[in-house]
Amino acid sequence: MSALLRTAVLGSGAWGTTFAAVLADAGHDVVLWGRDAHVCEQINRAHRNSTYLPGVNLPAQVRATTDAAEALRGAQIVFVAIPSQHARATLAPFAELVEPDAVVVSLMKGVELGTDLRMSEVLAEVLDLPPERVAVVSGPNLAREIAVHQPTATVVASTSPEAAELVARACANSYFRPYTNSDVTGVELCGAVKNVIALAVGISQGRGLGFNTMATVITRGLAEITRLGLALGADASTFPGLAGMGDLMATCASPLSRNHTLGVHMGKGLTLEEAIVATGGTAEGVKSAESVRQLAESVGVEMPITEAVHDLLAGRIAIEDLAPRLLARPRKDERR
Repeated sequence: MSALLRTAVLGSGAWGTTFAAVLADAGHDVVLWGRDAHVCEQINRAHRNSTYLPGVNLPAQVRATTDAAEALRGAQIVFVAIPSQHARATLAPFAELVEPDAVVVSLMKGVELGTDLRMSEVLAEVLDLPPERVAVVSGPNLAREIAVHQPTATVVASTSPEAAELVARACANSYFRPYTNSDVTGVELCGAVKNVIALAVGISQGRGLGFNTMATVITRGLAEITRLGLALGADASTFPGLAGMGDLMATCASPLSRNHTLGVHMGKGLTLEEAIVATGGTAEGVKSAESVRQLAESVGVEMPITEAVHDLLAGRIAIEDLAPRLLARPRKDERR
């Protein structure tokens, strides 16, 4: 076990709460910041977050507060688990509160609308951080499974090997195994785009299509994630790994994935608005379909699944036209 660290987690949703528990189970002091006073009070009093993580007992070392200054005071590592499209506005008031030598870690998955920035870039810009103080965590990390200590692995990426190793040591415990990687771009793009692909898989399953369709969408989805990543300078070896294929498989196949679940609801006939309500949580793929499409367009990369999901969410095509649109594309060499 690594030396005891003072850590903070910003965001008291399911993933933020789960990651706070991961850190506590690794032996560290954790202060969790959230906006909801009721959630924070329940975490402190009953060691539970029934709103976002019902039925799970949290370690006693996890303490919660609505005061960002209290959460960030003395924190050596700050983990950020805020919905990606709200990150900039939420974090801006905290810039002066982050300790001058703290490493800030994105647990978020998305590309910011309007700027095409990945979440690590948003953190660096808003909090005025050099690259060596920024890291990301991404992988097949369904919060509910980790919260009940089912074993999983993840990737900690940073341009600084020292920062990546610090964060990896901090979150390593008996059920959570981190690997390090220097390819921040590839790791983050995998995490952002896989949510869009999961929507496509969920829609197909909601319409009663089977495993051949699922395997096709996942495989071709990985191909378009890889194309985008390589165009942006990512390392090809990232995509078949935990942050790429590993996270894609978990998000596309599991009913615990909100993106997959939202897609299923839409496939069964619900409108987007109805599906969001029925899913009961943030499905990052809805916003990411637009931001990833914009990013791909800016670098001239073709992403047919992402384009089709975007057009469906924007009301430009009907749900029954999604599969025919993909199958009607010109045939070509699979490796392109």
